[in-house]
Amino acid sequence: MSRPAHVSTGPYAPPVPARELTAVSADGTRLHVELHGPDGAPAVVLAHGWTCSTAFWAAQIRELAADHRVIAYDQRGHGRTPASGNCSTDALADDLEAVLAATLAPGEQAVIAGHSMGGMTVMAASGRPAFAEHAGAVLLCSTGSSRLVDESTVLPIPPGWIRTRLTRSVLGSRAPLGPVTPLGSRVLKYATMGPRSAPHMVEACARIVHACPRTVRRSWSQVLGLLDLDHVVGELRVPTAVVVGTADRLTPPAHARTIASRLPHCLGLTELPGIGHMTPVEAPEQVTGRIRELAAAHIPAAPAAPAIPAAPAVPAAPTTSAVPATPVAPAEESA
Repeated sequence: MSRPAHVSTGPYAPPVPARELTAVSADGTRLHVELHGPDGAPAVVLAHGWTCSTAFWAAQIRELAADHRVIAYDQRGHGRTPASGNCSTDALADDLEAVLAATLAPGEQAVIAGHSMGGMTVMAASGRPAFAEHAGAVLLCSTGSSRLVDESTVLPIPPGWIRTRLTRSVLGSRAPLGPVTPLGSRVLKYATMGPRSAPHMVEACARIVHACPRTVRRSWSQVLGLLDLDHVVGELRVPTAVVVGTADRLTPPAHARTIASRLPHCLGLTELPGIGHMTPVEAPEQVTGRIRELAAAHIPAAPAAPAIPAAPAVPAAPTTSAVPATPVAPAEESA
C-alpha cells in the first residue's frame, strides 16, 4: 500500500521514521507502526482518530522525537493499515495491545496519547493486561465515551431527535470526499476545527481526512454512533490528563468534563479557548507540552541496551487494503 497523501512541507509534513514494522493484532490484522527517536528514551505511543493516520501527529513526532522514543500507528483501515470487517472498540483495544507488545520491552511503560477515536481506543483497552503492563500515564485528547451523535454540535440546530438523525446521516454519509478543494476545506474547517485555524493547519487536516476511504469512514462512523464506553472509564486507573478545545463540535467539552469527573486518577482538564476538534494540529505546543509533562513525571528512561520486543514484530511489507466495509483537578490555563 502506498503512503497516503499528506502535506510534504511545513510543520505538518510527517517526519521520516527511524524504523517501521508491522504489529499483528488478535484477528490477524497487520498494523502499520512507525518508530521515531532514540532507543532507550522515554516512550510515547500515539493513537490517532477517525479518518486520520500517523501523519496527524507530525508536529508532536517532530518535537518529541528529539528526546523521546515515539511510537505511532495507523488504526485499522486508516493510513497504511489494511481495513478489516471487524470494526469495534474491542478490535481497537486488541490493536493497541498488539502495538504495545510489539514495540515495548516487558514491563516498559509509556505515555499513551489518544485523540478522538484514539482516546476511545485507550478507554476500551483500559482493563486489558498489556495496557496495565505498559501504560504509565495517559492523555485523552478531544474524545468522548458515549452519546457522540446526540451531543455533536456540527449542525447548528437545537438538540433533539431531528438533529441527532441528521447528524448521523452526515457523519455516516457514503459520499466520497474527493480531492481537496477550497469548498471542501471550508466545510472540514467548520465541522472539525476552530474559527481561527490557520490555512496550513486546515490543509494538513483536509489532506489526511480526504485520504481515508469512504467505506472505512462510514464503517467506523457507525461504530462511533453507537459508542458506549462509560462503564470502562473508571478502569483507567493510571494518571490521566484530559484536553479539549472549547470550539470542538464533534466531541464538545461536555464529554471531556464527564470523563474527567469519572477518572480515578485525573491530573486535570485543560480546555483550550477557541480550539476545535483537531487539537494536536490546532494547538501543537499545548498538546506536545502536556505529553512531555506526563513523560517527565511518570515514565523512566528504558535500559540503555536495545529493548527486546515482548512479542515478535513482522517486518513491514507492502500490503493491499481490502476495504470493507475522583474529583477533577482545576482546569489548567492554556498556553
